[in-house]
Amino acid sequence: MEVRDDGTGGADASAGTGLTGLADRIAVFDGTLTVSSPPGGPTVLRVRIPCEPAAGRMES
Repeated sequence: MEVRDDGTGGADASAGTGLTGLADRIAVFDGTLTVSSPPGGPTVLRVRIPCEPAAGRMES
């Protein structure tokens, strides 16, 4: 999943923005959080969480 804004950028996980906590929660599911937030923006968050089809269901 990808989420982006039209803000000014500069998001920094080490500044206590909540991004570290979000990354920790995603890691519980063996996922990753990637943050791109250059000065001037935009900020883009990419979340990847691996998943497998449920047992008994066929992929389309």
